[in-house]
Amino acid sequence: MKPLLFAYLSCSDPRDKRVWSGTHHSIYKSICSIGDVDVLGPYEPKLRVLFARAINQIYLSVFGKRLSYRHSKFISKGYANYFDKKLKEKKYDYVIAPAASCEIAFITTRIPIIYITDGTFSSCLNYHESLSHLTRKSVDEGNFIENSAIEKSKWVIVSSDWASKSVINDYKKEKNSVITIPYGANLELLPESSDLNYTIPKTWKLLFVGVYWDNKGGEIAYNAFKQLKKKGFNISLTVVGCIPPKKFSDPEMRVVPFIDKNEVTGQQQFYDVFKEHHFLLLPTRFDCTPIVINEASAFGIPSLVTNSGGVAGHLRNGENGHLMDYNDEGPGYVSKIEKLINKPEDYQQLRKKTREIYDRELNWSHWIEEFGKCL
Repeated sequence: MKPLLFAYLSCSDPRDKRVWSGTHHSIYKSICSIGDVDVLGPYEPKLRVLFARAINQIYLSVFGKRLSYRHSKFISKGYANYFDKKLKEKKYDYVIAPAASCEIAFITTRIPIIYITDGTFSSCLNYHESLSHLTRKSVDEGNFIENSAIEKSKWVIVSSDWASKSVINDYKKEKNSVITIPYGANLELLPESSDLNYTIPKTWKLLFVGVYWDNKGGEIAYNAFKQLKKKGFNISLTVVGCIPPKKFSDPEMRVVPFIDKNEVTGQQQFYDVFKEHHFLLLPTRFDCTPIVINEASAFGIPSLVTNSGGVAGHLRNGENGHLMDYNDEGPGYVSKIEKLINKPEDYQQLRKKTREIYDRELNWSHWIEEFGKCL
């Protein structure tokens, strides 16, 4: 039987593990396991983007308003001109369009489209900074682009109930065409369950991972670390992915500014970091689906994460960590960690449950198995 032929349609290159925190690469690799995949990108209508950026800067300067040109008809039509031609080159069975609402909104193909997203324009509007203070016209166009992408897709695959509700309620997609599947971990090196050691440590190591210190709630994580230290706990904090402002420093705080997932050494570095830590702290101010929860879960590391956006799609309260109040500035994180440190048997049980939910749901084998049911 001839294998299925998929067109991977995106402005980004899914072979680059840095794009979309590695999720593009993981989806691409997963699809390759069940068929043949042609990557149609990366592509950007450069002149249109340059023009749109310039207009956006004028609006910001004059009116203090933004244009979300990544969700505009002008840019979307530029994508359509390119991708319509690419789709005619072969007889594809499916178009796979991850995070590609703008890319597919104006394409005219009859090939079944599977649109994969972790958040809609509507759900992120005035939630993410880049989608705040938009002009009325930009809001209307953004919703038009999202609606068009959803409407012409045979299936919309999302990673959380938060995203699913928006697709159904805000854009009126039929419930049976919207499928919720959690993502997996975007790391090449992951431990076997038997490799993990749940012994109680002498030093409790907290981990914060994020490219943007402020957006990921770095100050809250730092506050929790300092409060635990003040209480007399033998504690440390490792920051991965960014350099905190100078005022956030401590002898027990280590900073790893950047790790390249495209490099073998980078993958080993991530493995080594996760292997030695005991809690992940992510007081995020905005998130659709933080993949780092799944990566921590693969190492049996419980996560304490703000209950915001689509976080609950990956963090199951009490199973692989705890959902934290958005307004908590540190004390709640301290209380949860303190209780677990003082009850080591509860901590060990939580670590085992954390790895179990990774094995059951938060992995790419599970994602592609559920995805395959759409075909």
